[in-house]
Amino acid sequence: MNAVGIDVSKGKSMIAVMRPFGEIVASPFEVNHTTEEPSKLVEMLKNLDGETKIVTECTGVYHALNESEMFVSTVKPIITRKYDNNSIRKSKNDKADAIKIANYTLTNWLKLQQFIPEEDVRHIC
Repeated sequence: MNAVGIDVSKGKSMIAVMRPFGEIVASPFEVNHTTEEPSKLVEMLKNLDGETKIVTECTGVYHALNESEMFVSTVKPIITRKYDNNSIRKSKNDKADAIKIANYTLTNWLKLQQFIPEEDVRHIC
């Protein structure tokens, strides 16, 4: 069970990969929004042992993930911002946010819904 949290920023994303009980598979690292780096991320995630679920805030589009046939779920930023918010500190930190999203993924593992790109949704008139 691999939980991937992605904190999306302008031009780059911070990625954290965790397993249950706080096991860190990959310390938070940056992926630039270039043509190559997201593809390398997908390859790395596909090579992890066990089932992998990816959660990203719905603040951007991550085409490489959508095309990878991996489980990707998007959540509104306010949900992840309010999740596990019992810290006195209120600092904004991309690494901490990526870990928070990965923890959110683990906590909500069974409830997560897979993202379906809008062009794949059939509209009924």
